Amino acid sequence: MNDNSTQLLGRQWPTSQKDSSIFTDCSKISAIENDHCNRCGSEVKEKLPNGKRYCRGCIGIGRIVEGDWLVRNEREIKFPTLKNGGLTWDGKLTDLQEKISEQLVTNFSRKKGSLVHAVTGAGKTEMLFQVIAECLKKGKRACIAIPRIDVVNELFPRFQIAFANVKIGKYHGREYHEPNNEQLTICTTHQLLKFYHAFDLLVIDEVDSFPYVGNKQLHFAAKNAVKIDGVRTYLTATPTQDLLQEVKAGKLEILKLNRRFHGGLLPVPKEKLFFRPFIYKNKINTALIKEIVHVIKKGHPLLLFVPRIEEIPIYLEKLRKIEELKNIEISGVHAADPQRIEKVQAFREQKIQLLITTTILERGVTFKHVWVIIVAADDSIYTAASLVQIAGRVGRAKDDPNGLVLFCYRKYTKNLRLAVKQIRGMNQ
Repeated sequence: MNDNSTQLLGRQWPTSQKDSSIFTDCSKISAIENDHCNRCGSEVKEKLPNGKRYCRGCIGIGRIVEGDWLVRNEREIKFPTLKNGGLTWDGKLTDLQEKISEQLVTNFSRKKGSLVHAVTGAGKTEMLFQVIAECLKKGKRACIAIPRIDVVNELFPRFQIAFANVKIGKYHGREYHEPNNEQLTICTTHQLLKFYHAFDLLVIDEVDSFPYVGNKQLHFAAKNAVKIDGVRTYLTATPTQDLLQEVKAGKLEILKLNRRFHGGLLPVPKEKLFFRPFIYKNKINTALIKEIVHVIKKGHPLLLFVPRIEEIPIYLEKLRKIEELKNIEISGVHAADPQRIEKVQAFREQKIQLLITTTILERGVTFKHVWVIIVAADDSIYTAASLVQIAGRVGRAKDDPNGLVLFCYRKYTKNLRLAVKQIRGMNQ
């Protein structure tokens, strides 16, 4: 094989017709065909100044232009068979976790897809270890894809410890390095656009999360990234209707777990009606300030969710002037924040005690002893699923299974009612 593609097994990439001849042992198809992009499936309409069409659907990972080839390296990789699949984790699953873990292994062996519907804090990551090990033990290739960068960064070190003898690839848009042929890959769902028929097992975590949910391009990429006889496994606390339809059609088997790994119940949110706006004339509602100060005085790190990025600087400025909060570190973070990763880690290490955030931290991240306040929980940006996920940040530790989740609102909405109903239902 040509040296240019030896590290690109199971991947696809665009190239000009002129340059495509250097890639031997690779298949090539038109990048844009029948008015659609073959990398992401989007309809192609936009044109460059030279008149050639290009795909806007996947331009974030590199431009595809009419007349380009999409090169696909479908050669098989022979990985060494590792004892116990390289699994070095010495933890123990609960009986309920073990039951689901075993069923995932059985379904993988039978080439049957699975939908794991488990409450937040159920220990979904640990339940994956055995099926990943089974895949690697057979010399096959696995991938765990997650919509959010923060969750990729959190899962990667945990899998490094659990699979200490396996080289693991980590890929997302905030961290560039040359691609390699790792047997286990952890990446964002956007990175799946770069793979084609690569994985024998594809796990998509937080499948109901933005930007994956409802995104046709990412669903197209996930379908292409798996081998024809590969197996898909989905993880979520709030399954989407399309996945439930696949369960109904017999394409997926649903595996339910309604208890957290420590056996505790999900914290039921407290609700507080506010008569005045949360921000009025550039001032924060005094009743909200009292709630924030209460949490800090209790000694808990606080995630303060606000619906709009532009509100973060206002909260930062005003809260830093509050006498009771002057001795703590307060920061804000959002999706476009260049220091996003560092701030989240600092909050995890409790170097930051109050972190003002948007929905980027609604799921997939774990913080010890954290309490949560959602400002304007009645805002349309919060779906019932996202409210459930935010509430799920609290009480995840075995030695601290309870905590405060406070929904602050001015109008009681259907999503608020559904979120509380779902949490109570899971606790029954």
